[in-house]
Amino acid sequence: MGTGVQNEPVGRIPFDYESITVADSAIGGTAATYLEATRAEMTLETAQIRFRVDGTNPTSSEGHLVEVSDVIILNSAAQIANFKAIRTGATSGVLKVTYFH
Repeated sequence: MGTGVQNEPVGRIPFDYESITVADSAIGGTAATYLEATRAEMTLETAQIRFRVDGTNPTSSEGHLVEVSDVIILNSAAQIANFKAIRTGATSGVLKVTYFH
C-alpha cells in the first residue's frame, strides 16, 4: 500500500518551490520562479479553491474544484504559465508547489 507520496517523475529534476496564498482574486505562480519549469506538482492546504489552465481566470463558482490535500499536476510550460486559482469561500487556500525541469 502506498503512502500517498509519488516518486519523482522519470527524467524530471525538481529545481524550485513556492507557497501560493489563494485569496479572492485569481492568482498564479511567480513567473520568475516557474520560468524554466516543464512540470509542477501542487498540494492544497487550508481551504477549497478552483483553478483553470486555459488562460481564463476562474471564479469562486467556475473552474476545477480542489479540496484540501488534493494534488494538482501540470505537465507543460503552457499549463504552468496559464494556471490561475481563486478561493471558493471566505478562507484562503495555500498551494505548496514544486517545479521541475
